[in-house]
Amino acid sequence: MKAVHLILAFCLLFLSGCAGLPQFGNETGPSTTATQASGTGTSGNSPGTVDITPTPTGPVTLTIWLPPEFDPAADTAHGQLLRARLDDFLEKRRDLRIEVRVKAPDGPGGILDTLTTASAAAPLALPDLVAVPRPMLEASALKGLLHPYDGLSSALDDPDWFDYARQLSRVQNSTFGLPFAGDAVLLVYREDGERTPPPNWQAALDAGDAISFAAADPQSLFTLLQYQAAGGAVRDGEGRPYLDAESLETVLRLYREASQAGISPFWLTQLESDEQAWESFQDRRAPIVITWASTYLQNAPSDSSAAPVLTPNGEPFTITNGWVWAIASPQSEKQKHAAQLAEFLTESSFLAEWTAAAGYLPTRPTALENWDNPELVPLANQILSTAGIYPPADILTRTGPALEQATVEVLKQESSPANAAQAAAEAVNTP
Repeated sequence: MKAVHLILAFCLLFLSGCAGLPQFGNETGPSTTATQASGTGTSGNSPGTVDITPTPTGPVTLTIWLPPEFDPAADTAHGQLLRARLDDFLEKRRDLRIEVRVKAPDGPGGILDTLTTASAAAPLALPDLVAVPRPMLEASALKGLLHPYDGLSSALDDPDWFDYARQLSRVQNSTFGLPFAGDAVLLVYREDGERTPPPNWQAALDAGDAISFAAADPQSLFTLLQYQAAGGAVRDGEGRPYLDAESLETVLRLYREASQAGISPFWLTQLESDEQAWESFQDRRAPIVITWASTYLQNAPSDSSAAPVLTPNGEPFTITNGWVWAIASPQSEKQKHAAQLAEFLTESSFLAEWTAAAGYLPTRPTALENWDNPELVPLANQILSTAGIYPPADILTRTGPALEQATVEVLKQESSPANAAQAAAEAVNTP
């Protein structure tokens, strides 16, 4: 009985939390939208709650979960574009209505947390379509919280996708998402004076400009990027997380030289996140920063420009991340509708306009061609064509702490590159 009570309580709580959610639905006339949780019912684009009159058989309701930054009811250009796109879909599908629920991606009550809870206690309360970043897609798919697109959509068979976008969408050889927003690590620099972006570490050392990055990042993503660019493997012959001491020492030697030259100041060892690194750039503590493309596109100062991230040998390489539309509904009929909606939301011409407004990179080459950031198209094409996928969770979990320790110790000049590299490799490679 306790289990039954728990399930009933969860369902009541979930339903009460959905009251007044943004809704996109069909009556006998044009589609109508409710965009706010409270207010007087109105039509068109005015805020308020709208009562939807169902058809005799009742329309099928598709529930969407997405983070606040993508809220179609928000007063943002990309929010308005998404809202209009949902309305366009419903104009073609009079048998459907759409209900939007805005949830934080992480933390208690966030998307992953609620997916996990609802999957066990109230499967029918799960969303039909959910927007998730790559790390969450991987975690959710491996937990069995998402359903693959296999048999529901052949959209990714279209040649009009960047390779990184295809990789974002796949987990263990199955497609679990359709990618709609891309991201990549890049270099941002102030344009004052005659500064040019350094293509490699030697050029950076010669220029002498301080370069900010999150040296104390627990996942040590930038150092892992440098390590891979130097040719380092992240898995051994049996597929286990792995670090090659020689390749890592190459990177750490560059860090030591950068520290001695003053382009990697001591305070870098206190930066644990991309946000903190970006703040140091905004505060002009460093004229160059390593950051995510989305951070730059959404917050770029007028006197800044972007370039490919510097690598040990100057060969282009970066790490990508991104967002996908994933299917969580356990109901086969709703899965079909959700897949069709996801295809509609990832159509090239829409993504060209939406990604430019939202501050993300396109996932399709034709979307990039029509992107409303023409000055950045060559850069985006260059980095997206040579990018690697965001590292899997097991790699980050295993290598992150070891790489962070090695990075901080070398920048603080507390350990030699050789000793730090060897210690990191032993920590990761020892069973």
